Amino acid sequence: MNLRRRNKRQVEMHNSALNDILFILLLFFLIVSTLANPNVIKLLLPKAKSNTKSKQTVVVSINEKREFFVGTNKVTFDHLKQALAPSIGNEKIDPTIVINAEKSVPVEDVVSVMEVAREMGAKVVLATAHK
Repeated sequence: MNLRRRNKRQVEMHNSALNDILFILLLFFLIVSTLANPNVIKLLLPKAKSNTKSKQTVVVSINEKREFFVGTNKVTFDHLKQALAPSIGNEKIDPTIVINAEKSVPVEDVVSVMEVAREMGAKVVLATAHK
């Protein structure tokens, strides 16, 4: 008595196409996640040993050409207070201004932004690159 089956079928599943699709999706999400923050202006920040991150209410950036940006909007120093007023006015508890200044920016520019923040009653955080 032969109880073995004569036709031995083995089912194989080819998943190479699935691997390709998953790899493409992974690349897509990695690229999109790096572009997710549109309020970033590329600056070379000074280094610090401690972490100086704070709750970011308003970001003021100063580039090497001594141009001022509130978020991504370019403003002159004379109009900086008017540009900051709507954002600082909306914050009820401890409004904070984060200053991103290029290494080559004179300290006077950073101090002048700090004075504007003090006049408006906001805290100031100077952003640095972590070592």
